[in-house]
Amino acid sequence: MNLTAFLRLFRILLVFTRYRLDQILAPLPLPWYMRLLLIGPWKLYPAPRDLSRGARLRLAFENLGPVFIKFGQILSTRRDLLPDDIATELAFLQDKVPPFAPAEARQRIEEQLGVSIAEAFAEFSDEPLASASVAQVHSARLHDGSEVVVKVVRPGIEDVIHQDIQWLYLAARTLEKVSREGRRLRPVEVVRDYEQTIFDELDLYREAANASLLKRNFQDSPVLYVPKIYWDWCRHKVLVMERISGIPVTDIQALRAQGTDMKKLAERGVEVFFAQVFRDSFFHADMHPGNIFVAHGSPDEPQYIAIDFGIVGSLTPEDQTYLARNLMAFFKRDYRRVAQLHIDSGWVPPETRVNEFEAAIRSVCEPIFERPLKDISFGQLLLRLFQTARRFNMEVQPQLVLLQKTLLNIEGLGRQLYPELDLWRTGKPYLERWMRERAGPRHQWQNLRQHMERIPPLLQTTHRALDNIAQWEHHPRTHRKDALALRLLGAALIALGAGTLGADPNTWAQTQPVHWLSLAAGVWLVLRR
Repeated sequence: MNLTAFLRLFRILLVFTRYRLDQILAPLPLPWYMRLLLIGPWKLYPAPRDLSRGARLRLAFENLGPVFIKFGQILSTRRDLLPDDIATELAFLQDKVPPFAPAEARQRIEEQLGVSIAEAFAEFSDEPLASASVAQVHSARLHDGSEVVVKVVRPGIEDVIHQDIQWLYLAARTLEKVSREGRRLRPVEVVRDYEQTIFDELDLYREAANASLLKRNFQDSPVLYVPKIYWDWCRHKVLVMERISGIPVTDIQALRAQGTDMKKLAERGVEVFFAQVFRDSFFHADMHPGNIFVAHGSPDEPQYIAIDFGIVGSLTPEDQTYLARNLMAFFKRDYRRVAQLHIDSGWVPPETRVNEFEAAIRSVCEPIFERPLKDISFGQLLLRLFQTARRFNMEVQPQLVLLQKTLLNIEGLGRQLYPELDLWRTGKPYLERWMRERAGPRHQWQNLRQHMERIPPLLQTTHRALDNIAQWEHHPRTHRKDALALRLLGAALIALGAGTLGADPNTWAQTQPVHWLSLAAGVWLVLRR
């Protein structure tokens, strides 16, 4: 470890002392040798009395710079792990840092594009439009007259991220080893998720691809517009995108001034969410208000504009189906169905007792449903569910965490635009229509056709395997017991294939072809002479 890394550690300890973060660690059940570390020189520094523990942690992250700011923002989404007061405070972290020098921006852009700024752009503004922890954005104009924005990754940020992440891993592993409460928070898992997310954000090719797919999903849509990507000028550290003109979604006064239908605007936000999650299984997972605008004009048919596609989420078809069934069961108060769906989906261990899980879910949900539907927070309901399921060893998947975060953002934004927004009434028809289509013959045929396309190579593999078995069985040294072993193997394959089909015929078309082949091969082995 070099001198720079130790200097960084010294800086971290100074901030730790300034905000007396040792007081946040003190309530944890730490072993005696860790408690000795809490009796350090920071004890001599007075604790900020006018700041809550969440505010102290937020200010510490802001003082430690871009990497910790981004880490705090991602940490704030793990409300299934953190106390509410800390998660709420971390959600206020502002990803705004001083811009780096225009000369550095120009140099990096020219290195990435392989041409000079003058060759690439007819005009380029040295004054950045925005500056964040990972990148900053400049306005420009291409030689064909197209108005664009140029996003460029901060020089040297990769080294800073690598260095800070190593310290985060060290702190996380230490916390896991010394504290049972620390292990419940899964700090290493949180740091690992953060590492993947932030390095994904450093690759602007990936962000450009995300924007391109989202634009294709909403091509000619009246509810969402996604800016055009100029692929000829995109590189791993530079992204060139159409410059948009819109009203910030938080500028309620400007939206009202142009006569925007606020109710329809809020409902269209819900429509966009459900379309991304259930229709496309690809959703913008960083939809905070700073990334959302409303198009000028057409106030009666308002259209959203989205930017910043570095963080996206996706659900498997199985997760989509179980999530939709869960939501429908929730609002019917069918808690046993909710509990059984969690077990069936593998979200909780199969040995979980359904009655106990059902009772735990009921104790969480019944107080919520005593209120009118329009006052029920969809996001908070999902959050409480995850927190309850944690007690039953539920492993919350990263895509579900992103979904929860996105839902909370959309819901909060919708209620800000139109306080009377009934999220369930708006989303229920879409969800019911999607479930009918999933169960319909057209979708089942599409699933079956996709699986049938995989059958020929699987048949070839199975045929080769059966030929090898036949050659082995007819070898002179083969005895009758070998034939018995083959029949036992066939019986096992039948059990495996039949077990995966289940009792519900609606799920047969979604069954993997290998399970059907397992069933066929088992029958062949048992019945062959």
